[in-house]
Amino acid sequence: MNSNVSFRVAKDDLAAAVGWVARSLPTKVTQPVLRAMVITADDEGLEFAGFDYEVSTKERLAAEIAQPGRFAVAGKLISEIVNSLPNKPVDFEVDEKIALVTCGSSRFELPLIPLDDYPQLPELPEVTGTINPALFQEAIKQVASAAGRDDTLPMLTGIHMEIDGQSLRFTATDRFRLAIRNVEWEPTAGDVSAKLLVPAKTLQDAANSLDTSLNDPIEIAVGTGDNLGGDGLFGLHARSRQTTARMLDADFPNIAPLLPKSHTSIASVEIAPLQEAIRRVSLLTDRNAQIRMHFTEGQVVLSAGSSDSGNAEEALPCAFTGRDELIIAFNPTYLRDGLGVVHTDRVVFGFTEPSRPAIMIPEPEDLPEADEDGNFPSPEVDFTYLLMPVRLPG
Repeated sequence: MNSNVSFRVAKDDLAAAVGWVARSLPTKVTQPVLRAMVITADDEGLEFAGFDYEVSTKERLAAEIAQPGRFAVAGKLISEIVNSLPNKPVDFEVDEKIALVTCGSSRFELPLIPLDDYPQLPELPEVTGTINPALFQEAIKQVASAAGRDDTLPMLTGIHMEIDGQSLRFTATDRFRLAIRNVEWEPTAGDVSAKLLVPAKTLQDAANSLDTSLNDPIEIAVGTGDNLGGDGLFGLHARSRQTTARMLDADFPNIAPLLPKSHTSIASVEIAPLQEAIRRVSLLTDRNAQIRMHFTEGQVVLSAGSSDSGNAEEALPCAFTGRDELIIAFNPTYLRDGLGVVHTDRVVFGFTEPSRPAIMIPEPEDLPEADEDGNFPSPEVDFTYLLMPVRLPG
């Protein structure tokens, strides 16, 4: 750690950088040093970094460097302080014990965090391929909605990435719903193949922070050749930002048996009015338990309630085709989550039985036609959201 570090930096740029790094820092730590945000001033400007042994983040920023050096302060605190400052240049003056932060008439003295026990930040693995930032952001948001939050089941808290040449598949499930998104990307080698399980939160944070208007490709870095994924480290590099995360050492469940290849009935419904109807009807669900959907030719009737809470019902136009009418029930929150990541005006449902998983997909240009047995094949689409039904009473 150097003494007498000094630099000036634009407030907005600083706020964006420290806010992004601080987001990945742990709130509760067993080692106080892991609260630190490490700030390095050198000839190229400033580098902000954080690391908790699982996730590392780095960002570089242009600044006026008067005296180079390296120091650390509490990361979440410096982010809160910078966010509160007026829109004026921010000056840092660091000696052996404190970092003095001044901006206009504001002045803060922060104790330094010793870096003697700070872990060495991991290096970004070799770049495996690149992907369009808007496409990456959309895909991650779509599948992350289905990822599990239970840390006792780590295999469900990740997003499974399956690389096969130019094809990249993202999958997530929490056992009650499943989301799959297929995209095209640019691998560094045409024959690249890998299966990776990356923490969903890491990918979500990275996707949410992207400036998709810049359109600069994102580098996905998990190594190349024989070293592909071998060190267990997943890396992302987007412009001035870099993230690494320790991949999950768990086996992602086999989802293939869950995906129906055909359906006994299909339905097409406009998403916006369906979302509004679900919101209204689910006000009377018993502890958010279920919302029932009764599909008949020309309409779907949503209903919920009980003898204690009362009952609600609403009918919507629906294009429904099948052997018989269908009554099925879903958790309303899971249903809304799925509809929220289907990015077309209408959603297509595919059903087999009221007790079996149903799929939700963006409406394709052409809906499938029934085969000689009266079944409808699953359309070829880039995104599929599969939802387990809730058992109907009685």
